[in-house]
Amino acid sequence: MILSETGDLPTVEILRRLREQGYTGGKNPVYQMVRHLRQVVTPPMVRFEGLAGEFCQNDFGHVRVRYDDGTEELLHFFTSRLKWSRWVHVELVPNEQVEALVRALLAAFDSFGGVPLSCVFDNPKTVVISRQGGAIQWNATFSQVAIDYRFGPELCTPRRGQEKGSVENLVGFVKNGFFKIRRFHDRADLDTQLAEWHHEVNEVRPCRATGVPPSTRIAEERRRLRSLSIPSAEYALRFPVRVGPTGWVAFQGVRYSMPAETIGVPATLFLYRDEVRLMTDRHDVRHPRHPHNGVSTLPKHATGALAAVSGRRAMLYYQRQRLLEVGPSAEAFLTELVHARPHTWASDVRRLFELLLVHGPERMAGAFQQALDRGWHGAELVEPLLTRPWGMLEEART
Repeated sequence: MILSETGDLPTVEILRRLREQGYTGGKNPVYQMVRHLRQVVTPPMVRFEGLAGEFCQNDFGHVRVRYDDGTEELLHFFTSRLKWSRWVHVELVPNEQVEALVRALLAAFDSFGGVPLSCVFDNPKTVVISRQGGAIQWNATFSQVAIDYRFGPELCTPRRGQEKGSVENLVGFVKNGFFKIRRFHDRADLDTQLAEWHHEVNEVRPCRATGVPPSTRIAEERRRLRSLSIPSAEYALRFPVRVGPTGWVAFQGVRYSMPAETIGVPATLFLYRDEVRLMTDRHDVRHPRHPHNGVSTLPKHATGALAAVSGRRAMLYYQRQRLLEVGPSAEAFLTELVHARPHTWASDVRRLFELLLVHGPERMAGAFQQALDRGWHGAELVEPLLTRPWGMLEEART
């Protein structure tokens, strides 16, 4: 009776219910009876084969590699494979965050020669924020990529690893077929061998599933792929941000200046490989992505913010704060300056701020360090250092 109502009920629960009904025997007879009576249905294995241009499988993996000199490195990689032709692309990535995924996926599209109808993932947090039944909350940045390149993202059902061909274990294929069977002198050698391995598995070695190298089928598959609507090297990820109360946008540990009138305003940050673009309804601002000391200040923003500061003392401390953002050498120099000239340092700060707007933070950092090395603590002593050619300034620093 119990098995007829709930055929998948655990045996230990069946034993508990029988004892509630008066059974006093041991557990072994019950376990043997359940094994005899329970109907076990083994579903047939379904191979999720793809059609030309239909979908690619994608996943992150990581592996610890030991080089010939005994050093070790933990490597993260992203792997993608077209299901029909079995053309595979592996990209070493710095981490498993959304930008690394997107850049590697676009590199895979370049390798494929186009974009398939859908891309299948195994529920990484960089793709899906949460999943409850049929309701999926997608990562907003990744969703924009899917819209821009017109592919449908698909997720494997949790605990059903055979879906969409994941039974073939793409990450395991890469680990066991490359990382764990080869020796590498160093990272550069690994990169070279990875390029050679791509050639081998895509153009030389027959695939066990199809019996032919992927290059035999890739030409036909590429006729079904769609071209990249945006060249991968020019693609910018998008993030919603807000200009802070001091006129900065902080993103990934870097601060970018904005006009004073945008304080408190929402903006969109476009993240390129080497550049950041910040857009509001009336402003379009570009910064280098990796500025000196993690701070990018445009001179017009500094002067505009200064004009918006009310009060002589507030203006002075605003200027000093901008100087401190140059880096440790600036903080050390200003500390010595304030103690050496406790009553007159304000005029030095004003002049140093003017020099910052002209020469930029990197040159100022070098000049501050030179002044510290010489025991100089005044703006009039820093200024001559900035008139020297940059190469001479660098040489003096080293």
